Amino acid sequence: MSKIIPFKAVRPTPDKVALVTCRNYDDYSPAELASWLDFNPYSFLHVINPAYVHSQKITLDKRFKGVAHKYQDFKNDGVFLEDEKATFFLYEIQTKNQSFIGIVAGTSIEDYKNNVIKKHEDTLQYRVELFKDYLHQTGFNTEPVLITYPDNQEINLWISEKKKEQPIYHFSTTNKEKHTLWKIETDVEIAWLENQFEKIPELYIADGHHRSASAELLYDQNNALGNENLNNFMSFLIAESNVKIYEFNRIIRDLNGNSKDIFLEKLSDNFIIKSKEQELWKPQSKFEFGMYLDGAFYALFYKLENNTNSLLENLDAQILYDKVLQPILGIEDLRNDERIEYIPGKQSILTIKELVDEGEFEVGFMLFPSDISEIKALADNNLIMPPKSTYIEPKFRSGLMVYEL
Repeated sequence: MSKIIPFKAVRPTPDKVALVTCRNYDDYSPAELASWLDFNPYSFLHVINPAYVHSQKITLDKRFKGVAHKYQDFKNDGVFLEDEKATFFLYEIQTKNQSFIGIVAGTSIEDYKNNVIKKHEDTLQYRVELFKDYLHQTGFNTEPVLITYPDNQEINLWISEKKKEQPIYHFSTTNKEKHTLWKIETDVEIAWLENQFEKIPELYIADGHHRSASAELLYDQNNALGNENLNNFMSFLIAESNVKIYEFNRIIRDLNGNSKDIFLEKLSDNFIIKSKEQELWKPQSKFEFGMYLDGAFYALFYKLENNTNSLLENLDAQILYDKVLQPILGIEDLRNDERIEYIPGKQSILTIKELVDEGEFEVGFMLFPSDISEIKALADNNLIMPPKSTYIEPKFRSGLMVYEL
């Protein structure tokens, strides 16, 4: 049984919402960041990156306090207003190629602890601690955890009807997306939605494992204070068929002392190798891998006679690690080794070609994306995917709504 909770959101005024909201902070290049901060005084980037010129020179403690103060300035200036009533929201993101729609709600820390909300990615403790400190000192969160639920015809029909109503926001962004938000505020609607989710036995985290783990840690350290807002964390709940899962491709700086010929010979132990020369080849199914090396593309087909029945060992990202990255290229730590970097699969494989051709990297690997059933099976068996196995959309706009702690 899953529990969702309405909450009092703090939101931009409708006339400023398109100016306030922004992409994830990490999505901006330094030049883009400087431009937005210089020319848009309403951008939420001012809140999450205060005193950006000096940001490398101040302590984390001062930076977090700066975030809290700048957020308060936005509230004092009337850029943000707090809802009078706890509600849910229906949120739609329309990109050039796809439309995503889901429900914004609070989800229960107890559900997270009891594995009603299931996980498939490992977390780094220092990042969990860091974001917990951020939440504690700023007193708010604006990035919901992306959670999937099984496709549900009743909820789908309700969404179709709800979309006919007048939204509270409807705006476009400079990356050519359209965003629409409806408020779910009647007691009847709230109770109906709560009841629908109570019938769902399990939810699955798609994106936001560090955010949910940080919320749990903050709850564990402060629940004696009786602050009910700490009992939940903000989530964007979306039907599992409506998420878009991309792979994370890998680029490696060197061949770990191997010549090209020796490297290819070692690969042939576990893969059938076919040269694709200049064809921009991507894997077409599981157990296939693309590779770019020394000006040419290759198709690598995993020799299935080496295959096992283990869910994790059958995962393409795990196969690449077990058979190539660790034994041949000597990469032990996928998170922290500076010899490896990751390229989201939504980017063109020309990006990998260009980075290798420029000489900073020596080889690139392209993977076939996992699907939702694979992710759920791993989560159901308490198995953890290798880092950077999936890049999942949609991505929520920062500053669209704030969950105050």
